[in-house]
Amino acid sequence: MSSCPKTFTNARLVLADEVIDGALTCRQDGRIDGIGGATSTSGHDCEGDYLLPGLVELHTDHLEVHYAPRPKVRWNPVSAVQAHDAQIACAGITTVFDALRVGMDEDADLRYHDMRLLADAIETGQNEQRLRADHFIHLRCEVSAPDVMEAFSVFEEDDRVRLISLMDHTPGQRQFVSLHSFRAYYQGKKGFSDAEMDAFIVERQERADKNAPEHRKRIAAFAKDRGISVASHDDATLAHVDEAVALDTRIAEFPTTIEAARASRDAGMAVLMGAPNVVRGGSHSGNVSARELAENACLDVLSSDYVPVSLIQAAFQLASEVDTISLPDAIAKVTAIPAEAIGLDDRGKLETGRRADLVQVRLVGNVPIVRGVWREGRRVA
Repeated sequence: MSSCPKTFTNARLVLADEVIDGALTCRQDGRIDGIGGATSTSGHDCEGDYLLPGLVELHTDHLEVHYAPRPKVRWNPVSAVQAHDAQIACAGITTVFDALRVGMDEDADLRYHDMRLLADAIETGQNEQRLRADHFIHLRCEVSAPDVMEAFSVFEEDDRVRLISLMDHTPGQRQFVSLHSFRAYYQGKKGFSDAEMDAFIVERQERADKNAPEHRKRIAAFAKDRGISVASHDDATLAHVDEAVALDTRIAEFPTTIEAARASRDAGMAVLMGAPNVVRGGSHSGNVSARELAENACLDVLSSDYVPVSLIQAAFQLASEVDTISLPDAIAKVTAIPAEAIGLDDRGKLETGRRADLVQVRLVGNVPIVRGVWREGRRVA
């Protein structure tokens, strides 16, 4: 990593409420020293590009792709984390919450010991200064799974866990409220006959009735005791939102209806949706679109989910396509708001005293180009 130049000049600085032309200076300790002022001839010339705060990613499933690139294939976990990290950083993301699964199907290719290996590899990467971005852990807890508490126990002493989402993919509710969609997905994946599919649905519903309520409460109580943020997942109804509120949930991940999104926001939760949903023009699952939530002032945070580069692209797309969202508003959804939602108040804005996590971006057509990335004043991409 190379040292940060003292001055970024000839830049279009995206501040909290406006875009200005000028320069940004940073201190040797990696903090922002000054903003604005005349453009000079010394320092790093941004050539008229945008200069943004480093992006903050709360939910990316992308690490598993590098660790298990094919069924039954396992890559060296440290190498996998490095490859994932490089792609994250080159997408302009300087703070990332790597989502690791807790609670799995009996025939899942990955098990919780794989998740622990990846968590240890993240720690190794941070300690040995192998990584470009700042990494934390987001545990995706499938509360209906019988093994979720056993799997959760291997992370109980991990200080890098800063976010926990409570998920339940049981057929007939939340993401799979449509049994038709659930049937299409699992019959295609497992090759079930109609009778086998019927039995599978009943088994999953009974499993959820037995496990989900207790597991949800136990994990949320642990998170509250440790000061870890909790996210709901795929809420569809007002009852789901009420349940989330009772568990002190701070973030509503991927609500599937506008009613749930609006109720979550009214309850003080930050509503998070997938950036691929914005870029593609809708949900791949047929649920409410992120753009519809944005147009109704019900979208606070974007997440790249399964496509790292979608985060920066979606932000510029929202600013271009939604009349009520300015570029500073859109950039806040991938910087300041996620940082605040998770309690990281030292980053997310171009503001004196904050971390010099910076992204230089050029917009060509409707696809932004990330041309430089700095974390705490040091160039990482």
